[in-house]
Amino acid sequence: MDQPPATTRTVFPGISSRAWEHPADRTALTALRRLKGFDQILKILSGMLRERQHRLVYLANSARVGTRQFADLDALLDECVQVLDAPTKPEMFVMQSPFANAFTIGMDEPFIVITSGMYDLLTHDEMRFVIGHELGHALSGHAVYRTMLNHLMRLAASFGFIPLGGWALRAIVAALQEWQRKSELSGDRAGLLCGQDFDTAIRVELKLAAGARLDKLDTQAFLAQARDYDAAGDMRDGVLKLLNLELQSHPFSVLRAAALTRWVDTGGYGAIMAGDYPLRADDDSVRWSDDVTAAARQYKDGFDQSNDPLIRGIRDGLGGFVDGVGQAATSAADSMGRKISEWRRNSRSEDE
Repeated sequence: MDQPPATTRTVFPGISSRAWEHPADRTALTALRRLKGFDQILKILSGMLRERQHRLVYLANSARVGTRQFADLDALLDECVQVLDAPTKPEMFVMQSPFANAFTIGMDEPFIVITSGMYDLLTHDEMRFVIGHELGHALSGHAVYRTMLNHLMRLAASFGFIPLGGWALRAIVAALQEWQRKSELSGDRAGLLCGQDFDTAIRVELKLAAGARLDKLDTQAFLAQARDYDAAGDMRDGVLKLLNLELQSHPFSVLRAAALTRWVDTGGYGAIMAGDYPLRADDDSVRWSDDVTAAARQYKDGFDQSNDPLIRGIRDGLGGFVDGVGQAATSAADSMGRKISEWRRNSRSEDE
């Protein structure tokens, strides 16, 4: 990964994560927290996980980024920390994997993981966008919920808790997966703020979709695919879109590029670059209802925010569905807590 000369970038003193958070990200978390069992499950997982132990997995099986290992990535992280005025610098690891991926995890002290496949795919400037994206996740508190989702999925595979509380726990997992997709739009905005180069940001999406052969790709043709996708218009296509997206951890790259383009075209990025952005100091005074109102105005990015009859009907019915699973989710959380306690006792017995 070639390293070009340093470039001075605009910094944002005191910037709040609300500046880059997509309204759909914030309202998805609001809906998720309305599940009464959600907080209980979060507490259970927080209690059973040891942050240090979780980090040690990557410390033992990956390369920790610093001045002596992947110093280029360490310098990029320093740049992003400065631009977004992050209170702390998270740890970062490079993990061997042929798949291009990056993620931020951890309940108390989030850390960033970059795969070797991602490192090999991108240039120095493109990697800045990715690191800014992940730092945005850390500053928005996304790592807590991603970690929760990861462990819920692992627990499901380990001792099959999904049938306990059945559809209630499935609803929590599904809601977390839906929120995670929304949060990626926020991360992309943070990445653009760190890199401050729109063409570079779109190149990352191009490469994630089709690989490194940029000479075979065209940005405008790529963005036109998003319009074609959204224009596929009958109820049957709406169902197929839902099925295609159901198990995805990220929105499709074409749609991510289109969402980021809309944010720039509608002035959101330009306002922040001009110094018009919310401050962390004011976060405590912001009401959730303000986020919901903002989302109602801007809930247009991405396929699952479209106005086709199928998606609109599902979206309009979400509130009632969330309320309906609340009590069942509480019972499911209690059941899961008992199951985890039993599992830990059995594990201790086997060790002895």
